[in-house]
Amino acid sequence: MKSVVKMYGSYENFEVATGGAMLSKSKIWTCIRSYMRKEGCSGEVVVRLSEDLLSQAVMMVENCRPTLTINLAGARQYWLEGMLRHEIGTHYIRGVNNSHQPWHSAAGRKQYGLKPANPTEEGLASLNSVLYRKYPFLWRAALLYYTVFQASRMPFCQLFEDIAKFVEDPNIRWEYCVRAKRGQADTSQPGCFSKDQVYLDGVLLLLRYRKSIDFKMLAALGKVSFEDVEQLKKCAILQNTRIPHFMRDQARYLEQLHHITAVNGLTDEELLRLIPK
Repeated sequence: MKSVVKMYGSYENFEVATGGAMLSKSKIWTCIRSYMRKEGCSGEVVVRLSEDLLSQAVMMVENCRPTLTINLAGARQYWLEGMLRHEIGTHYIRGVNNSHQPWHSAAGRKQYGLKPANPTEEGLASLNSVLYRKYPFLWRAALLYYTVFQASRMPFCQLFEDIAKFVEDPNIRWEYCVRAKRGQADTSQPGCFSKDQVYLDGVLLLLRYRKSIDFKMLAALGKVSFEDVEQLKKCAILQNTRIPHFMRDQARYLEQLHHITAVNGLTDEELLRLIPK
């Protein structure tokens, strides 16, 4: 976060410089159709555009159909494909692959002794969001983590002022604060909803172990933790599984992860210190 502010002066400058122009609805639909063709899933996902979404986008099942809702405010020229890699290339494809596996149900997960899918799931999606950017700063994952931490110690008003050192726009600050304080009966007291820390947790874990993870297998096995890959690949059903187009060349994918690590000021030594085991 400090690196972004140092390089661009503010988040708003960073957004304009790296995100590009806001896209019209027709441009958004063109990008979505193009991306769906890349992943071979045209017509499989219902897509909606919204002006009222608290997050950038959300993938869920509605009326028995996978449905992606995209926030129009976040649909920028150079960021939209990253959003689609996050929601379709990660969440949706891993969900489809998961449905073919013997651990697709809660009983199956228990039978195989699986760890929770998070923080791997959201960490992987967060990394895929910034893949191929020249400066793939993990701004959003970092600011979500920071905001939750500060919310645990601050009332809403103080939190709103505190994150002004990173975000000037009061509307964007409001959204981050609401996410961190949601569910709290009295937001004038310290307290937080901590789920949003899962993004950075997952990112750091995957970067820490990136050299030893079989990322193609991680995608193929479905909604599983990277820690369960070795035991599960022996009993996985791999026919008809899908690999996101950007993960098929694992050597190139690993190069991008090295680049993300370096741009965000991380080193293998620092990651080992943060995550010793």
